[in-house]
Amino acid sequence: MDEFRMKNAFSLATVAGSLVPLVLSMPLCAILVLVGHPHVGLIVSALGATATAVVAGARLNRRRRIARTTTARFSIQGVEMKDGYGGRVQLAWRHIERIGVVETRVPSPRTVTRGDRISVRTGARQCVGLVGLGYYEIPPGAPHWLWTHLTRVPVDPETGLHEIGIPLGVVDPLWEGGPMGDWVRRHRPDLFDQAALPH
Repeated sequence: MDEFRMKNAFSLATVAGSLVPLVLSMPLCAILVLVGHPHVGLIVSALGATATAVVAGARLNRRRRIARTTTARFSIQGVEMKDGYGGRVQLAWRHIERIGVVETRVPSPRTVTRGDRISVRTGARQCVGLVGLGYYEIPPGAPHWLWTHLTRVPVDPETGLHEIGIPLGVVDPLWEGGPMGDWVRRHRPDLFDQAALPH
């Protein structure tokens, strides 16, 4: 069994998103200075800088927590991923259908190309992972939105398994070329032979 964690808790996208309060306050500061209210402009500027620091700190702490608690495990049975909310998804090797774009709540810096050759900047909602039929477990104390999400996950009528994806790209955006990719090649080399493989 091998376990993998996110390589990097730092994200430029996270920091850039945190600068929104500062960017929004700058035009207001400039207008106040131009119309003769420099003291008010300084106050607004200070408030913008404070809000930026608070938002940046909160977002970076969240990112660190996600990095600490998100793990992908590979074994002879298959692949499983645990997240910071205590949720767990499992795919047996025989039930993995493809490598594809997977929905996620964790930012990924990679750009992927779908089978129809449309480039998608994965950003905060998608990354490359494994897709198939498996188990989706949620702990009793999980957030309400996670329970709501589980009720919307399709279930295969024959097996009773959920149609799920494991977002390996949140652990390593280039996982196909590393140790996780080696596990997949060893147990399901056919997945890499598919024509619609994301790049």
